[in-house]
Amino acid sequence: MKYFLSTFWPAKKSKFFGKTICVLLGLSFLLNPLSTSTFEQPIDYQKKLAQLRQEIANLKSRLQQEEKRKNSLLSELSQITLQKRMLRKELTLYQTKIDQTDQEISQIKAKIPLLRQELNSQNKALGQILKVIYKSGQPGLLDFFLRADNLSQILSEEHHLSLLADYQQKIIHQYLESLHKLEEAETNLENKKNELQSLWQQSKTKEAELRQQERQKKALIRRIETNQKSYLQTLQELNEQAQQLKRLIEKIEKDQLKLPFQIIPLYEKKGRLPWPCSGKIVTNFGIQRHPRFNTLVMNNGIEIAAHDNTPIKAIHDGSVVYCDYFRGYGNLIIIDHGLAYYSLYGHCSEFLVDKGDIVQAGQPIALVGESDSLIGPALYFELRFKTKPLNPLKWLRRRW
Repeated sequence: MKYFLSTFWPAKKSKFFGKTICVLLGLSFLLNPLSTSTFEQPIDYQKKLAQLRQEIANLKSRLQQEEKRKNSLLSELSQITLQKRMLRKELTLYQTKIDQTDQEISQIKAKIPLLRQELNSQNKALGQILKVIYKSGQPGLLDFFLRADNLSQILSEEHHLSLLADYQQKIIHQYLESLHKLEEAETNLENKKNELQSLWQQSKTKEAELRQQERQKKALIRRIETNQKSYLQTLQELNEQAQQLKRLIEKIEKDQLKLPFQIIPLYEKKGRLPWPCSGKIVTNFGIQRHPRFNTLVMNNGIEIAAHDNTPIKAIHDGSVVYCDYFRGYGNLIIIDHGLAYYSLYGHCSEFLVDKGDIVQAGQPIALVGESDSLIGPALYFELRFKTKPLNPLKWLRRRW
């Protein structure tokens, strides 16, 4: 320190010693960069995006498998269902990205005023350095400052930076760093705004594709409802899928594990079970006659028309043994209630539980949808003892 002072401050200027050191040391504290948060992505966003990407990949794979099946009305319906579900997942993915980008923009906007405040403080501090140089009698430095057009010119000359470094190199470094951070933040802000606009456009494209799928499904349903040949073909395919469902339940029963807790047997609640969702029964259990084609149809369950995304609730305690798409029934949940009693919930839009979950009576397990439904948003509901379908209306509590 003594060498530093004797070199740059003449003895006759020693009266400026205290003032100069105080100013420069004071500037060192003044110019400490303001702490700014780093832009780490929230963990929940990352997990949600990863999960959505995986679900979309699974749906694409299943859609490709469905496209390889023989040409049938039910296969066509399944493809539309899977395509719609995939598009909804993609829309959710874009919305999550939009929310993430919005958060990043807010963070950048909060950072920019702090950086500008920091630069203003450093500009003032550099002005104080000029005064110190002038008063300490360093003509070389003063002449350089007076000849420079602006501060940017001062900072751009490497050989002049070496002169300033003897006074306070850290000040210059911090100023340049702050200037770089500000420019970077403003560039990031502009990029994020462009990214947000692009995400909105992609989201609008997916919404248009989804509406197109809706139109295709309505056209297919009209064909089935108005053309007897198409209707009978669909009925035959649905009967085949009913047999597939029976075999699935046989497999579940064979692999049945003892529930990890004791529950009231389902048969003790007969006639007093809660309804799985609100709504109007539009398809009854048992043999029904088609009003248009006068054909007899055996229904193993009931259909309850309800608004989209109405909560579907478990009718009794149990374990989720199936939670996936099943051709003809859409997104399907099967709950094992013990002692070979099962409840089935089809046409769901979204699952709220996973296979292996333990659920309680009244717990929301899914949302009403129209996956593979021919009547719009509805819940397809079945009760079974082993593989035998039971009339749900004899087990659910009376509404009136």
